[in-house]
Amino acid sequence: MINIYEVNETNQMIENQNLDVRTITIGISLLDCIDSSLTKTCDNIYSKIMRIARDLVSTGESIEKKYGIPIVNKRISVTPIAIIGGACCHSTKDYVEIAKTLDICAKKLGVNFIGGYSAIVSKGMTKADRLLIESIPEAMSVTDFVCSSVNVGSTKTGINMDAIKLLGDIIKKTAEYTKDQESIGCAKLVVFCNAPDDNPFMAGAFHGVSESDAIINVGVSGPGVMHEAIKHARGKDFGELCEIIKKTAFKITRVGQLVAMEASEALHIPFGIIDLSLAPTPAVGDSIADCLESMGLERTGAPGTTAALAILNDQVKKGGVMASSYVGGLSGAFIPVSEDQGMIRAVNDGALTLEKLEAMTCVCSVGLDMIAIPGHTKSTTIAGIIADEMAIGMINAKTTAVRVIPVVGKGIGETVEFGGLLGYAPIMPVNQYSCDEFIERGGRIPAPIHSFKN
Repeated sequence: MINIYEVNETNQMIENQNLDVRTITIGISLLDCIDSSLTKTCDNIYSKIMRIARDLVSTGESIEKKYGIPIVNKRISVTPIAIIGGACCHSTKDYVEIAKTLDICAKKLGVNFIGGYSAIVSKGMTKADRLLIESIPEAMSVTDFVCSSVNVGSTKTGINMDAIKLLGDIIKKTAEYTKDQESIGCAKLVVFCNAPDDNPFMAGAFHGVSESDAIINVGVSGPGVMHEAIKHARGKDFGELCEIIKKTAFKITRVGQLVAMEASEALHIPFGIIDLSLAPTPAVGDSIADCLESMGLERTGAPGTTAALAILNDQVKKGGVMASSYVGGLSGAFIPVSEDQGMIRAVNDGALTLEKLEAMTCVCSVGLDMIAIPGHTKSTTIAGIIADEMAIGMINAKTTAVRVIPVVGKGIGETVEFGGLLGYAPIMPVNQYSCDEFIERGGRIPAPIHSFKN
């Protein structure tokens, strides 16, 4: 039983170490909104979201006041829209109308983001899937709060290279469509391998078809708390360090569990999972890089960085699963460059490169995240970056993702400002050698041999 005394134990963390609950996300199934009429489908979507999520923001604010726990975001995820629009969308413009409906819901409800403008194409693309993907540049440019994701690979099915090639073009077009806003449309688009059905974090959240009609998923945070704990482990061996990380993760997750239970009871919606990811913010002292450097690295990116991140990620999971019976989503340590002051510092100092970040994604959640690259980067090069990251996810049976932003008009050494939780980022160099012929092959990369477990 969770009680107020456990929350009181975290007061120091909240007041001085940036502890927060990053998000309460309501997942909503839209399967019963499907209709052959686009107008009717949009009306059904609007009615259902407004009905189920009408009290989300006020409930979150009430829990904040009751316990003194900051809840940074209130969000909604929905069934992948490629599925919902299959019967009524005959053009990219039709899908954009659904995106606009989602955006209206987000604005009227006062939520921070709504995710699920998504397609699941790890084995192949239907006509509906392709139309949704092709609509993404316009949809991201005409909406403010809609987030998009495309799952292009899995350990069971392999990697859809046709979809990856298409997404290289789509990311470039999305950057161009939103070039007057520093190509921010790309910050609302993520490409996945092994995407989970219950992720509460944006931009990749969607409500999987295996989920119930509505569900509450909560994402916790706390890099600042973890950094402070690791600092006090200076001079201790790895066994002692791991115990400290694990116990700290337990305390952080218990706070999230309390918020999830309160929200579930108040909203009369079943509790789904706690995502115990350590998610940084641009605030000083709320950095995954700081955690790694407190273990003894001069800068994140130095030799030993991948090992340090593996320790952090694994012990966070071990502590978290002891604190909640229902852990899911992504659950680990995020390394989004633009959202982490320590990562930005490491890039600016020349310690952290795109290649080192790729190596780090082998052991963390989720992947190459919020990385700004030169606007002139070729679409095939972006596709190659995605393919590499998807291969890591497929072979290692883990979730990996790519959220890169080719910022139109900017080059290496310049900085792009996104604002808010998205922060700012230095433009990172990209390997200029061509992978055009590789990407042009098309087809599907087969699943690895260890996927055959039936």
